[in-house]
Amino acid sequence: MIQTLSGKLALVTGASRGIGAATAIALGKRGAHVILTARTAGGLEEVEEAIHQHGGTATIAPLDLAENDSIARLAEAIAGRWARLDVMVLNAAMLGTLAPVAAIDAKEFARVLTLNVMAQQQLIAAFDPLLRASDNASVFGVTSSVGAKARPYWGAYGASKAALDTMLNAYAQEVANISKVRVSIIDPGATATKMRQQAFPGEDQATLKSPDVVAETIAKLAENGFESGSRTRVEA
Repeated sequence: MIQTLSGKLALVTGASRGIGAATAIALGKRGAHVILTARTAGGLEEVEEAIHQHGGTATIAPLDLAENDSIARLAEAIAGRWARLDVMVLNAAMLGTLAPVAAIDAKEFARVLTLNVMAQQQLIAAFDPLLRASDNASVFGVTSSVGAKARPYWGAYGASKAALDTMLNAYAQEVANISKVRVSIIDPGATATKMRQQAFPGEDQATLKSPDVVAETIAKLAENGFESGSRTRVEA
């Protein structure tokens, strides 16, 4: 594969499995050096090895994005080694329990919002200087259709993704005229992931598209560019 992203630095959250892992590998195959973050070090090591097998390079950074100061520490470590960040994929998320709005558990809802919204804002804030230092930075936020159209029992997760979408669109407008940072919202649609299996336990995942399809969409957008603030629905 042509190294279209050679010399670029990418950060992918939730990179130990599913869409995050596939996206990290797709970026690595194209020549980007990929920083992999997730809570499980074992999964990150497997993704790192897959990138190496394709001739790419990666750095693993196991951490819990919801922990105090974890994002600040990550940003400090990256800024101490690299001068800019060219691609950031905000993929890490928590589904939570599907339940009627009246039955949402407050503590769990707080955890969903912490990871799906607050941690994403902290990532943008922490890496904004490095993104602005790039001459062509791309930020991708992985969302869900339930963030745009409500669905019964998906109130907590849907609310978190609606908030993420609004925040990403606001950021896109804020940096549009003062930087080379572009922002894209990615709606992966029905994809064979562990989160999807958790939500639909009786579904045959063999009938769904692979995370690789979503990953290729993101990687091609990073290669070819896109209109900032755009929303892409990934079809099979």
